[in-house]
Amino acid sequence: MAAAGGALMEFHIHQLRIWAPTLDTDVAWQAWARHPTRLPDNNEQPSGDFLPPMQRRRLSRLARMTMHVAWPLCGEHEQLPFVFASRHGETPRTFALLSEVADEQPLSPTQFGLSVHNAIAGQWSILRGQHGESVAIAGEADTFEHAMVEAAALLGDGAPTVLVVIAEERPPAAYDGWIDDVPFSYAVALRVGGIDAAPGTHWQLRLEPHQGTSAPAAWPHALDFVRALHAGEDTFEHTWKTRRWIWQRIP
Repeated sequence: MAAAGGALMEFHIHQLRIWAPTLDTDVAWQAWARHPTRLPDNNEQPSGDFLPPMQRRRLSRLARMTMHVAWPLCGEHEQLPFVFASRHGETPRTFALLSEVADEQPLSPTQFGLSVHNAIAGQWSILRGQHGESVAIAGEADTFEHAMVEAAALLGDGAPTVLVVIAEERPPAAYDGWIDDVPFSYAVALRVGGIDAAPGTHWQLRLEPHQGTSAPAAWPHALDFVRALHAGEDTFEHTWKTRRWIWQRIP
């Protein structure tokens, strides 16, 4: 839950699930964490075979990635608040729509409706029969931390557990030079609970003012968290503009 002023948050991370092209096992992620490197991204996507074909066909690649990591973290009849976070969202789908506008082609209402930022959160609610809170956010390079702030707020409001997903898809080549913070497509899901909930990995996340300049993180914050987690690091920092986020694992 969040401390006064929102500067300090504490929570348990009960489960973590991650996907990226060629990386879909804990062993593979352990190897990547030891030697982080950019991955070839050839539009691979999870199969989504836990969904009926008709439902699966409606999902974009970003939506499939989200469902793939989130699905196993929610019980069959469990109702969980859901936080979906993505800095860039459905960029490939939006780019395709803009290309149709440029070609003076009619737009598909379905494709337009599924391009909005909260569409994936809505699809999750429909596919899983979820009736509770859902939040879709887009921030800057520290979107991951803002997603955890949202989760902490939900926990503070009484939710025992929150499901958080951070997902980014590699943008079309037309965005090269504009979007430089998605080294490859990835999705990270965390099942987060309060510190009084069932045992999990206890973390503190502290926000402090940051002054001066600093080099951006070598990896997107969510991927750097995965790297630090697999490397067994207990403390690390992410800075962005005027914000300094300090992560600390509590024994």
